[in-house]
Amino acid sequence: MLDVTPLQTAVDALADRLRALPQSRLHHGAAAEGLALARQLATRAQLIERPGEPPYELPDAGVFAAGDQLAVAGHDLVEALRAAAVRMADGTGDSDAKVAPAEELAEAVRCVRAAAERC
Repeated sequence: MLDVTPLQTAVDALADRLRALPQSRLHHGAAAEGLALARQLATRAQLIERPGEPPYELPDAGVFAAGDQLAVAGHDLVEALRAAAVRMADGTGDSDAKVAPAEELAEAVRCVRAAAERC
């Protein structure tokens, strides 16, 4: 079973931090950073869940929603990775998958941690 705890923990911590930031910090780039990361995580989840289909772009719901959007997108990716790992373990996964769930998980954790350093 794929341990997605590092991603879930990192996403939750950054989402909580974004929710707690004052408006001035959100407007000075933290919300944009959070939205960009949320979009990236949402795209990754969609590509895992619906390979071959173009992903939808997460809309900009405003600076005060950046933390919530990050949490939702991050949790979607966590669930997509869990499901992909189960499919691969059962032998029902896509043998042409470009990236294994563990590699995708590690890259997502790196992205979240890097964004957290910038916020």
